[in-house]
Amino acid sequence: MSQDDLVERRRKYIQRQIALDKSAVNVAFTGRKPEGTGPKNRHGMPQLPVGQHEVKNWPVLDLGEQPEVPLPTWKLEIGGLVENPFTVAWDQFLALPQAEDVSDFHCVTTWSRYDNHWGGVRFATIAEHAIPKPEAKFILCTGSDFMPGSYIPYTVNVPLARALDADVLLVHTWEGQPLPREHGGPCRMITPKLYAWKGAKWIRKIEFLAEDRKGFWEVRGYSNSAEPWFNDRYSS
Repeated sequence: MSQDDLVERRRKYIQRQIALDKSAVNVAFTGRKPEGTGPKNRHGMPQLPVGQHEVKNWPVLDLGEQPEVPLPTWKLEIGGLVENPFTVAWDQFLALPQAEDVSDFHCVTTWSRYDNHWGGVRFATIAEHAIPKPEAKFILCTGSDFMPGSYIPYTVNVPLARALDADVLLVHTWEGQPLPREHGGPCRMITPKLYAWKGAKWIRKIEFLAEDRKGFWEVRGYSNSAEPWFNDRYSS
């Protein structure tokens, strides 16, 4: 595929995203009023979602291991239903357009931490480089962590329309410092409008899919949609 062809396909993909109607992503909650307390956040939602409480620290939750991923060997693989599959090493990742953002972090275990300062790469930037095919509707992210005593990796699924939100980032810094290993460093994904398990720690792979494929916690009873302002924690 020539460079001109890639550019044209990327242009058509961007036009598809401009026309995308994100209001239809979670039809189960159409017409329902978001629940929570406090002033409205920048998205018009109550700052503290229903069933949550604010914390000042950042609790650590994982599968029981915290893999060490050296920067010289770190790689992020992008594939599936895309026109331009690629793999980036750490230096190449840092050479992508960088973004900074401040957002809240909502854990399904009922705590929320406000005003986290992040630095990283927007998921939308990754998608624009990969150029998802029209049939791609979901992503599946894979981390470097495994369920103890097994070869079952951490995976998590997100509708592509939600992953393309401007505040969904692959972050490498938090509060001006490298992302701590215990929180998924050197790089993790964050999904501020969804419960935090939807952002894979120690992320190493992103697949674009036509059909939804449930991730590690979703097949174990957690909600597939993970909407904090609707107390959407577990599958019914």
